[in-house]
Amino acid sequence: MNRTEFITAIAVILFVAFVLGWFAHWLLHRFTRVSQSDLGELDNMAQSLHEAEEVRDQAITYLQQREAEMTNQQSQTEAELSAAMDGLRAARQEAEELRAYVEKITKG
Repeated sequence: MNRTEFITAIAVILFVAFVLGWFAHWLLHRFTRVSQSDLGELDNMAQSLHEAEEVRDQAITYLQQREAEMTNQQSQTEAELSAAMDGLRAARQEAEELRAYVEKITKG
């Protein structure tokens, strides 16, 4: 094999490799091409996702506000319960003192 035949063989091999690469690229591009309907569907999905995120954010905000209200109401209820328990304790103590006084007077 002389020099000219070697160069020709290499050129043919490179040309065949180029054609095979180009054909593989074309074939891959043909099967993975995105159509307009697919793009429209992706846009609709993106819009729906955006709306869902907004609704989620609104729900989170509402829940945080509601939680703050409920915590405040619970604190108020606990304060009222504590005051009622203190009043009941004082009333029991006063009733016990009055019983002791009445017993002391009736015995004496």
